[in-house]
Amino acid sequence: MSQGSQTINQEMPPLDPHPLSEYVAWAGSRNREPILGVLREKLPKDPERVLELASGSGMHINYFAPHFNHLHFQPSDRDIEVFDNIRKVTSEQGNDNIADPVHLDLTKPETWFNPGSAKSFAAIFCINIFQVAPISIADGMMQCAEHLLKDDGFLLIYGPFHFNGVFSTDSNRQFHETLSSAGVAEWGLKDVADLEKAATNHGMELKEKIEMPSNNFSLIFGKTRKL
Repeated sequence: MSQGSQTINQEMPPLDPHPLSEYVAWAGSRNREPILGVLREKLPKDPERVLELASGSGMHINYFAPHFNHLHFQPSDRDIEVFDNIRKVTSEQGNDNIADPVHLDLTKPETWFNPGSAKSFAAIFCINIFQVAPISIADGMMQCAEHLLKDDGFLLIYGPFHFNGVFSTDSNRQFHETLSSAGVAEWGLKDVADLEKAATNHGMELKEKIEMPSNNFSLIFGKTRKL
């Protein structure tokens, strides 16, 4: 059975950021229901397209899609090696409102679809990427969102963060220290201030900060209103 449709062990596996790892599956099974609650409030009621960045195994998009039959979901990832798993999970679960995954690398604008795709998505979401990705991809993410989102669309970024150098909880500080101790330069919680800076550079702004279980946050970005 493909990863993303299997039963998840409740005991925390060893830390491993690979999208098909047991750790990522375990973490995803813990956060998907609270994120679904946010999406129920934020996603449009009319037929629209929704893009997931860094879809990984496809566990989240395949969990969310059946709850929004009127929406068309587009998975994407920079690593094409995960595409077969996304397709398998989609097929196993019979989700016919999920498109075939596409290659999208936030460091390569040429992969952000073609010029005709401008303003073609009502929403974009990205889950648990910044604790193991360099903050530099925030610039690409905001530029990508500026290009692909409709004027009233939103970008949801979910995960643990700190704010202006301050951790919201001791557990988040400990998680940051655990990640940092792995010896990988980009691992660690990122500062929301840096995301906001990248957003400002590309006509986006932080609209809402939603506190989530396990000391995580859903950050809702939208296009800056023009006066």
